[in-house]
This record gives sequence, structure tokens and C-alpha cells, in this order.
Amino acid sequence: MHAFDVLGDPVRRRILELLAEGELSSGEVTAVIRQEFGISQPGVSQHLRVLRDNGFASVRAEGARRLYAVDAAPLQEVDIWLERFRRFWEQHLDALSTELARGRRASRTEKESHPRSEGS
Repeated sequence: MHAFDVLGDPVRRRILELLAEGELSSGEVTAVIRQEFGISQPGVSQHLRVLRDNGFASVRAEGARRLYAVDAAPLQEVDIWLERFRRFWEQHLDALSTELARGRRASRTEKESHPRSEGS
């Protein structure tokens, strides 16, 4: 399955977002996904299996629990594909960064020219 086929499903993307925060048990993932998407435990297990079988998640046993974590290797394929499009947003992000810096500078200048009086 191609990376975009795996990531095309909003449930699998959400599971990866959860796992990006750190290792979670299948029960913890299921609880969130059931609440947000109304999917049964077997349905969540199927999504976890797709992520695992396609290399996006790893699983390890800890007693009776199964702990899932992100495996970033397949995400590199997505990153490589996105590389050709970065120029479209990097310029906008650079411009935003410049404007934010100007705003911070203006705020500091304003505070320095109008210091608060004692007791206020």
C-alpha cells in the first residue's frame, strides 16, 4: 500500500497524531478513536494493523498490553514527495516570521517609550 493510501484515511492520520505524542496502548488509542469517530474496537484494531503492516507503527508486547509507537521511516517517502511543494509555503512562512519579528520589536519599543509608573 502506498504511503498516501495509508494516510488518506482520517482515522489512521488521527491515530498517527496520537502516537506522535508517545507510545500508547491499543486500549488508549481505541478509547480516543471510539470517542472521536464512533468506531468499534475491532475497527480500530484494523486501522492499527494497516499502520503496522505498512510500517507506520511499531508494536511491542508488555504483558497483556500491546504498545504502539510511530515508525517514521514511511513518512520520509511523504516528506520527499512534499519537497517539491515546500517553496509554495516557505516564502509565506518567512514573510510571516518577518512580520512577527516586526510586531515584537514594535511592542518592545512601545513599552520602552511608555514605561508603567510605579504603583500601576
